[in-house]
Amino acid sequence: MQKLARSYQIPIVACPQIQMHHRSVQPLLDVLTGIRLNQPIQQLGNQLSVNAERCLKSLRILNKRYPIEFLQQSQQIADCCEFNLDELKYQYPQELVPEGKTPIQYLRELTEEGVNIRWPEGVPDKIRVTLERELELIEELHYEYYFLTVQDLVRFARSRDILCQGRGSAANSVVCYCLQVTEISPEMINMLFERFISKERDEPPDIDIDFEHQRREEVIQYIYNKYSRKRAALAATVITYRSRSAIRDVGKALGMDPLLIDELAKSLAWWDRSKELQQRIAETGMQPQQRIIQLFFDLVHQILGFPRHLSQHVGGFIITQGQISDLVPLENAAMPDRTVIQWDKEDIESMGLLKVDVLALGMLSAIRRALQMISVYEPGISELADIPKEDPATYDMLCRGDSIGVFQVESRAQMSMLPRLKPRKFYDLVIEIAIVRPGPIQGDMVHPFLRRRDGLEEVSYPSEAIREVLEPTMGVPIFQEQAIRMAMVAAGFSGGEADQLRRAMASWGKNGNLMKFESKLIDGMLERGYTQEYANRIFEQIKGFGGYGFPEAHSASFALLCYISSWLKCHHPAAFYCALLNSLPMGFYSASQLVQDAQRHNILVLPVDVQQSNWENSLEVRIESKQRQRALRLGLCRIKGLSESCGIRIEQARGNRSYSSTVELAGRAKLSKADLQRLASADALNAIAGHRYQAGWQAAGVEPERPLLK
Repeated sequence: MQKLARSYQIPIVACPQIQMHHRSVQPLLDVLTGIRLNQPIQQLGNQLSVNAERCLKSLRILNKRYPIEFLQQSQQIADCCEFNLDELKYQYPQELVPEGKTPIQYLRELTEEGVNIRWPEGVPDKIRVTLERELELIEELHYEYYFLTVQDLVRFARSRDILCQGRGSAANSVVCYCLQVTEISPEMINMLFERFISKERDEPPDIDIDFEHQRREEVIQYIYNKYSRKRAALAATVITYRSRSAIRDVGKALGMDPLLIDELAKSLAWWDRSKELQQRIAETGMQPQQRIIQLFFDLVHQILGFPRHLSQHVGGFIITQGQISDLVPLENAAMPDRTVIQWDKEDIESMGLLKVDVLALGMLSAIRRALQMISVYEPGISELADIPKEDPATYDMLCRGDSIGVFQVESRAQMSMLPRLKPRKFYDLVIEIAIVRPGPIQGDMVHPFLRRRDGLEEVSYPSEAIREVLEPTMGVPIFQEQAIRMAMVAAGFSGGEADQLRRAMASWGKNGNLMKFESKLIDGMLERGYTQEYANRIFEQIKGFGGYGFPEAHSASFALLCYISSWLKCHHPAAFYCALLNSLPMGFYSASQLVQDAQRHNILVLPVDVQQSNWENSLEVRIESKQRQRALRLGLCRIKGLSESCGIRIEQARGNRSYSSTVELAGRAKLSKADLQRLASADALNAIAGHRYQAGWQAAGVEPERPLLK
């Protein structure tokens, strides 16, 4: 090699193939190789390393193995590698700004248009001050393009009659409300803009937008068509090894009994049952003391937390001005015509990249479908703005715990809380949605609030500043924003410090960052005259939020959909249940449970019938007891195994002329014997072939059409 290098005047570089940091992890490297190649290590042969030499070595050993000039050449190459992530310069998409206008001018123009829509009689002075403060901070931090990009997506969705709503921290922004990104007005909640954007935090905002889950793909395709795959890509999610996946992959790589691996993986608490585990292993003929078993235990523990694979983020889009591949490595997604970047959410935040979460929400699909059906027989109800606010009958229904199918309050825990909390206004729903969460429960906030609401406990505040923060929730902190505000007004935290506290609350349990704020919070409250007992209690409640507390803005966004879905169920139950069934899968309940609940609400549910049913569930007008009643006709989509194309053919071929026989049905709708059997099993042929048994025989006797006999 040296002779060849001299003849071509090419220097030789010392570059051993390093695959591990220490030779002791050689067994782990072999197992990872087996996992990567999807084969037991016993079958890998020379695909495994022959020894443990592919590890990092000290300079002393390298000097013994390589001539000094080889190492010097390696050092020279290393010195040339001076890349720093700070060199990557991200630019927001800029084509949304019309020629001749600056980004902030255009953003202000759109915002003012929204102000005139939201407050046609004039914006209140307090809100105007907040709006100007937000716009000034947006301009100072150069986030104008971000807001314009988000507004463009919302504008497109609304132009296609796709229901959408921003949620999360974005609901703390008056600008987002004016741009119609969110539907939560400043009058509805106490907004905390620092929860959304903070100068001290110095990172781009993150806006989550929910779209109808059945039409979100239209928005995604709009993004790709507008910016192309060269400038738009989905963020990644790093999937790491947990107990079950580690057991399965390591066991398979070691060539262990698949039944044993499956048993261990299904047992969630097997680490705590060592005796049972040893007995189970002994039953397979293997001894727990065998080296392979001990090695299995060690390797499973070592691999926990390792990255396993990259997955696609549920909807986080990265959009750039130039080619996105200049900033971040890319790969093709599993779905065709989609690109995924190889960074996750934390990487994106660190790099300051624009991320818009284009999320899917089934309830939005159900609401749109329900409004479409209602507008046919009641034209005055066609959009969300037509739904009356603060309807007493709707709250009466919720106070009874009658909330199956209602957004966010249909779980058993929420249904049991509703009669106790007795919501009578919108803000009660905001509290209802937030209070049944692990955070408030662990922080002992639920029972004090209920006692105060029922007048069983006195509501008191240690200071006027605390009153301003906690008065909406009767002196009990229920929302994350309240914890942040209390840290600011009672302990002297700055907006940025309070946001760091929020982040520590969110990661509490994963790390101990929250405890760093204990002394600052308690000392700050003591300096401002609060008692030690009260300061300790507030910090314990903040720790409770670490178990998953809900932000007020997020809860308010969900409460809006909760009220709308409750009103639909209360006043138009047939359309409500029909829309839910057509929007499945979503929510807690199956189609069967929803149908049963509809029947409990005196909704006439009609069976699937090839003479009447469309592909989707639909409403029919029936005369019952001399009164018009809207009945719910189950659609062909409820038949297990029947394809959508087959169901649509049945619907279209029927037209205005009913089917006279099974043979005619098969011929006109071009159905196979398997299709007919599925229809017969679902009793959908009753009108033309009798009961299931008889229909099954008729379906079996239908001969497919032959081209020569047509």
